[in-house]
Amino acid sequence: MDESQEKSKDLVQLARLAMAGRPQDIQTYILRLSRKYQQKVPELAAQLGQLIQDSPTRQSPLRNETVAAIPVDTDTRLQLLRHEVVSELEHEPIWSVDLQRLMDQLVAEHSRIDELLRAGLSPTRTALFVGPPGVGKTLGARWLARKLDRPLLTLDLSAVMSSFLGRTGANVRHVMDYAKGVPCVMLLDEIDAMAKRRDDTQEVGELKRLVTVLLQEIDDWPSGGLLIAATNHSELLDTAVWRRFEMQITFPMPNSAAIRQAVTEFMGNDVDLSEAWLDVLAESLPGKSFNDIERELMLVRRQAVVEGRRLDELLPGVVRQYIEHMNKATRRSIAAKLAATGLPQRQVNELTGVSRDTIRKSLHANGEDCPSVAGV
Repeated sequence: MDESQEKSKDLVQLARLAMAGRPQDIQTYILRLSRKYQQKVPELAAQLGQLIQDSPTRQSPLRNETVAAIPVDTDTRLQLLRHEVVSELEHEPIWSVDLQRLMDQLVAEHSRIDELLRAGLSPTRTALFVGPPGVGKTLGARWLARKLDRPLLTLDLSAVMSSFLGRTGANVRHVMDYAKGVPCVMLLDEIDAMAKRRDDTQEVGELKRLVTVLLQEIDDWPSGGLLIAATNHSELLDTAVWRRFEMQITFPMPNSAAIRQAVTEFMGNDVDLSEAWLDVLAESLPGKSFNDIERELMLVRRQAVVEGRRLDELLPGVVRQYIEHMNKATRRSIAAKLAATGLPQRQVNELTGVSRDTIRKSLHANGEDCPSVAGV
């Protein structure tokens, strides 16, 4: 390819981006051209570089812009997207150090796009959130939207998945095209429902074609946008889908420290839970997601209010649901912690099946006496 053909190719690509209305991708491409022509045409390279430096700061809030109406399904007239301006969260996410670092990096990249562009880089466009239900993947997307001051657009699967052949793919294209044109955080929740492995013999051709549509749309996602996909069943995803996401973030089940933090968070500021009960609940709820923990604690808090009872009278019922599935060592540990809350040894024995003699020995070994009143 001679120099004239090369310039023509560059000009056509720049025009294509301009016609598609993708200003952030245009900036990225202009920056690449500036570097490309640094040696051949230094004056042109300098002018292009100056354009990037002088480019105006992008305005992010969707609510301050005039945008097209949210796309709807042709037949049902249902909106294909849920739009949410995230001003606050019900509670702050509880994340490990590594998970927090990755989420902070996403925020930093999209908050400093201009600096990345000047360095010849672009922010992470796509991220895949992986983990079991209830561990905070959707909350993570809402957290990002709040941090970046962008609306959260969530694909509505119930509206998108049309019974008409070919309509589902068209719906997805309409949704993605719309989201590309506005600064937002786009969430494809439960993406495994749409992007299953194409070698799955149980799936019909329509869903296999849908995977191809998704791949094309993900590849075409603009460099300044942020596309988040979440899945509870990563093993079902087509391998090509995995490869399309620049960042893959795992949301694990909460460990003991995270459970303690979650219990404190979900109990609220109006409940002063003793350290002994925090120890009991942290050891009684492993294997439960944050959603499970919140549901259990909200239920017992409501019960305490409507029945006019103390919370410490009802918390043993939370432990009772899970104790029978625990091994002997864990039961003994929880029994000692229950006794430390002030629960009578007889009641601890009935609850855990651990003998009162073993409970006393555990307390003495820990240098503790069994108090007579439960503390909450």
